Amino acid sequence: MRVGLGERDAAVLDTGPLKASSIWTRSYMRALVAGDVACAMIACEGVMGVRLWLGAFIPWSELLFGFGLALVWPAAMALAGVYRERSHGEGSEEFRAVFDGGVGLTAAVAIGAYATQTMIARSYVMAMLPLATVLTLVFRWRMRKRLHRRRAEGEYLRRVVAVGHRTAVLDLVMQFRRQPYHGMRVVAACLPPGQFPGNGLDIDGVPVYGDFADVATVADKVSADAVAVLACPELDGAALRRLAWSIETKGTELFVAPALMDVAGPRTSIRPVAGMPLLHVEHPEFDGARQVAKSLFDRLVATAALTVLAVPMLVIAILVRTTSEGPALFRQTRVGRAGREFPVFKFRTMVRDAEKLKTELLAANEFDGVLFKMRNDPRVTRVGAFLRRYSLDELPQLLNVVRGEMSLVGPRPPLPDEVAQYGTDVRRRLVVKPGMTGLWQVSGRSDLSWEESVRLDLRYVENWSLILDLQILWKTWSAVTRGGGAY
Repeated sequence: MRVGLGERDAAVLDTGPLKASSIWTRSYMRALVAGDVACAMIACEGVMGVRLWLGAFIPWSELLFGFGLALVWPAAMALAGVYRERSHGEGSEEFRAVFDGGVGLTAAVAIGAYATQTMIARSYVMAMLPLATVLTLVFRWRMRKRLHRRRAEGEYLRRVVAVGHRTAVLDLVMQFRRQPYHGMRVVAACLPPGQFPGNGLDIDGVPVYGDFADVATVADKVSADAVAVLACPELDGAALRRLAWSIETKGTELFVAPALMDVAGPRTSIRPVAGMPLLHVEHPEFDGARQVAKSLFDRLVATAALTVLAVPMLVIAILVRTTSEGPALFRQTRVGRAGREFPVFKFRTMVRDAEKLKTELLAANEFDGVLFKMRNDPRVTRVGAFLRRYSLDELPQLLNVVRGEMSLVGPRPPLPDEVAQYGTDVRRRLVVKPGMTGLWQVSGRSDLSWEESVRLDLRYVENWSLILDLQILWKTWSAVTRGGGAY
């Protein structure tokens, strides 16, 4: 066996018979169950209190039934999959399960009462259970934020062994370090046969302990919670099946990354064909009813936002005009859907003739791609720096949304000279309208590398939906108020 675990490594990795993740998972699960019961109890007592305040008489049988529903509430959540470990900290999946559980219990109570001709107070179906669902969603959101904070501090992380080629492993390591809220930390790696020279090799600090034949042994030695197999031709179906068998006795989970990256959600499904499970990938929908609904939503929200923000935008315009020479609004040609150019509107954040001064600063570019970015750009005014930090300079782009040139959510609108340098893959960003915000905005803004920003834009293009837009808009508020990555 080629697993190179020295004495120092063995001392560090000896976590005892019980995995560390099992300890915090059980504690976290108990907190979730207790919180769910408390939410249902509060909903029950709240509805009962309102009924008593209105003068209603509540017999003991109804009181017992109400508290019985509160005790059954965790069971309904469990049937909906709320307590699955994989959903911890993953907002959309967890929130959807809570909603499904609440709707399911509400339907079960209503149908059961009708089928058995049992008289049940309508307040249970129309008030208590919906209120319990809302309270549980709020509670889960608070717990999710708390979990993300703990993970950002290096706690509550699951130990992962990465299996694949060096470049793919390095990319996975960087992704988990950049986004710790996913709760994964790569603690060891296994490379293809012939690429493991022996002890001492590491990938950006992650030790390599063997090749593909050693995965099960390495996972056991480092007390891994999961094995992540990245796309590589050396591991075919038979090899993956044997790997799954070798780690199942230890309860170690297996994740397999498909060769087709950044395509997920409803576009993918497993279909058995001729006895073989095939991954069916539907084409993304860029036209039709869903696109019409997105455009209508964008224009309605943008119009409402312009109405509400008219006075603050006027104040910003006055500040820009009075603190530096030049107009309040800055017009710049950008490239939109299908390569069509349009004028984008922004509050001016730089001195006059900033574009002419750009050529003198090209050598100081801090970005690693076709974009030009400087953390301390001398062309930015004092008011402009504040506007950029909180993305207030982007507010006039609501006019572009109303005009149909932009969307609320989408890829970053590029400059024509940037598009001229695009390769074939990057031009895929132009099949949808550019957005005021997007995955790049909520994932690091200007702190992202060029490759990472492109990857996020392409992920949005391949998986866009109105629900995803709402999630990004919700996260944008947090990203903007923090002010990080904006310059």
